[in-house]
Amino acid sequence: MHALPARHFLPCLCLLGLVLGSCEREHRRFQELAPSSRPADAVQMSELQPGEPTPRPQTQAQYEENAYALNEGKRLYQWFNCSGCHAQGGGGMGPPLMDAKWRYGSEPENIYATIVEGRPNGMPSYRGKIPDQQVWQIVAYVRSMSGLLRTDVAPSRADSLSVKPPEAMKAEEKPTPAPVEQER
Repeated sequence: MHALPARHFLPCLCLLGLVLGSCEREHRRFQELAPSSRPADAVQMSELQPGEPTPRPQTQAQYEENAYALNEGKRLYQWFNCSGCHAQGGGGMGPPLMDAKWRYGSEPENIYATIVEGRPNGMPSYRGKIPDQQVWQIVAYVRSMSGLLRTDVAPSRADSLSVKPPEAMKAEEKPTPAPVEQER
């Protein structure tokens, strides 16, 4: 049996790594737990907290690195009529999701809390109406609309009625907190 020449070993190893890496990008997870099953009210909006400081648990953003999950999030965004208020991400009755202004935070756990708990003045609560995995897929898609995700996993094919460029072509915008309006 002939041994593989050393000059072919490195390209073969690189090709194997590329194939294995691309498999994860398209991996479809049908049976899994949501990245976080902790209650949405555990989301911190600021660094202030009562009592002893506790480390903030990190939310796994596994759906944000998976093209299939993002496309499912895009489908669910239309299915649950998120576009009824947020249009195609540009805003309507609800705030736009394509810019850098995030009133309740741009981190995945902040968007998850907004979907599950709802927000005053219009955003209904979807607690118990959408499975956690699907909420996290919608969260990943919403973040892709602002260019917060890698372009190689963001949905690239725009629907025929879409008036915005595909998420993969969206330039990254640095999220900034929006000023909170004071009640009069």
